Amino acid sequence: MKLLWYILAGIAGGIIGGMGMGGGTLLIPLLTLLLDIEQKHAQAINLIAFIPMAVVVSIINAKRKNLDYKSILKVVVPAIPMSVGLSFAVGKISSNVLSIIFAVFLTVLGIVMMISTLYKCTLAYMCKCKEEYSYND
Repeated sequence: MKLLWYILAGIAGGIIGGMGMGGGTLLIPLLTLLLDIEQKHAQAINLIAFIPMAVVVSIINAKRKNLDYKSILKVVVPAIPMSVGLSFAVGKISSNVLSIIFAVFLTVLGIVMMISTLYKCTLAYMCKCKEEYSYND
């Protein structure tokens, strides 16, 4: 039965990851809260699951010509050494501290996304109102 829950968590993480949000935002809480996996192990599982998802998404975007290769290099070059270094650092941090750091990260991410969405919706609404009510009426 537990295997079924692991599969469902993987499917949910894959769906969210496929939509562009990042499967880890859902997969890690599912693994830690519902399946009682230690935070470090949940993050390791997420990183391993991320590899095939990233390859598939990269292939799809390359076929659609949606990749800016210069920007990719600007992100990948510093990301690789940081990922390796932080992987070693995480090994020395307790799972409780790691859980708190991840919770703060998700909270800040949620707040930033909420503010960005509200800003975009407000702009869209104001532009629509300008079109409907012109000053020449």
